Amino acid sequence: MDYKEIYNMWVDEDSFFDEATKEELRGIADNDAEIKDRFYADLEFGTAGLRGVIGAGINRMNVYVVRKATQGLANYIIKQNGQKKGVAIAFDCRRMSPEFANEAACCLAANGIKAYVFESLRPTPELSFAVRELGCISGINITASHNPPEYNGYKVYWEDGAQITPPHDKGIMDEVRAVPDYSSVKTMSVEDAKAAGLYEVIGANIDDPYMAALKKNVLHPEAIEKMAKELTIVYTPLHGTGNLPVRRVLKELGFEKVFVVPEQELPDGEFPTVSYPNPEAEEAFELALKLAKEKNADLVLATDPDADRLGVYVKDGQTGEYHCLTGNMSGSLLADYEIGQKLAVKGSLPEDGELIKTIVTTNMVDAMAKHYGVKVTECLTGFKWIGKEILRMETSGKGQYLFGFEESYGCLIGTHARDKDGIVASMALCEAAAFYKMQGKTLWDAMLEMYEKYGYYKDAVIAITHKGIEGLAKIKNIMDTLRNDAPTQLGDYKVLVTRDYQEDVIRDLATGETKPTGIPKSNVLYYEMEGDAWLAVRPSGTEPKIKLYYGVVGDNMKDAEEKSAKLGEQVKAMLDKLG
Repeated sequence: MDYKEIYNMWVDEDSFFDEATKEELRGIADNDAEIKDRFYADLEFGTAGLRGVIGAGINRMNVYVVRKATQGLANYIIKQNGQKKGVAIAFDCRRMSPEFANEAACCLAANGIKAYVFESLRPTPELSFAVRELGCISGINITASHNPPEYNGYKVYWEDGAQITPPHDKGIMDEVRAVPDYSSVKTMSVEDAKAAGLYEVIGANIDDPYMAALKKNVLHPEAIEKMAKELTIVYTPLHGTGNLPVRRVLKELGFEKVFVVPEQELPDGEFPTVSYPNPEAEEAFELALKLAKEKNADLVLATDPDADRLGVYVKDGQTGEYHCLTGNMSGSLLADYEIGQKLAVKGSLPEDGELIKTIVTTNMVDAMAKHYGVKVTECLTGFKWIGKEILRMETSGKGQYLFGFEESYGCLIGTHARDKDGIVASMALCEAAAFYKMQGKTLWDAMLEMYEKYGYYKDAVIAITHKGIEGLAKIKNIMDTLRNDAPTQLGDYKVLVTRDYQEDVIRDLATGETKPTGIPKSNVLYYEMEGDAWLAVRPSGTEPKIKLYYGVVGDNMKDAEEKSAKLGEQVKAMLDKLG
């Protein structure tokens, strides 16, 4: 059927769909472009699950799409003989999040699979923890992370606590596609599910062990004890899930001067104080920085709505200025603190210790790993691949996880979860601030010392939006052109090596020699250039964007910033021509 026929089927008086859905769709009867956008294709259930605009239609997030996805997941769980283990379900502050969580739980229950549903909103890393704590076969998280308010999403986790990776991702996707239609999906009421023992509300029984697990990662309790009353912290949850857990863990550790931005404290899926609830965005920190100046704060923290990512500003003790730390900067700072202090506390590091980063994360990591004598393991973009590396170490008995992070403001300290954790990152950064303050230094001082030690690495990312069907075609054309006619010069830099992760080939341009990438296939192109400069290009997996990641090394901070700005302009101009 074409999109118009599917639309007509949804609005038909005798159709399966509820009256509110039909009424919403009748309201766009004269808007062919809107009908087409809602019905030209199913909202794709990809390797990250679902993410889309809330509304009626097959290309939207709604109860019918959620039920169908859950039926596919249930079918896969049953084929894996995992139905007795149950599924943990969490949700965030977004529109329809509690409703989507209940729809998923009721579908699972109707398939004989027990659902453990959080009583109220919880952060993504706690869902990852809950899957492992409860011994579940899977987990579902209703969230669209930092997307605008009109979005919601549905992320699936497997029993190791990480988001689904091969072979489970493909298996679940196949089962979702195989569900014949929306009316064939099983469901039941919450009341009947509870009566059957297939719907259990969870809360403190997970919160308390999660908090305990976080605090086990503290390396210098004496620094916290000595400096906690002197350290001033400003925090904003950006209307999301981080407010209670971040404040709780900091309070229990002894930090007293924690000031939460009042306008952004309470959960609100409309995100009224920001256009985009993203800790990468400058506007997200406007209110927090105002409060920080009033309180003379040492550091400023912001978690995104599902609290898996952490944005940071730190105070320069010399000038009083607050410096933004990118995800690469804060990740490197925490990696250096965690690994360096583990070495200092224990006297040695594991011989098979591993520092894990994604392929678009800063090369400062490599210099750091060389300094500490530990292995760098690279994986694809997306924290689930870091989780998969942790699982590989556990199951093989080879390798010990030291730290892992990605440039998009996400890291994991410890192995209590298998997703990035903005709660434990907040805790660790406050600990590090206390540790350095005890030495008369700020976090900014520590950052500058890192640059002096490892090199002035400057990394950046540009995201270019191409919406709709035409946008997808533009993104595909850009990737195809770059893939089929690889550049040998990017701006001022000669390309030395190309990596095509989709074709699984690394090519030395000087010798023509090739070798496999050694990691799963993905639509990413990577260019190694002179002077340790680099560029990676990939389509976003969750938004209609093409993303450019690039890095340079300078002789000093000013030199690095100038080189980065120039390379950014040059590669963007190149893509503008292609698009």
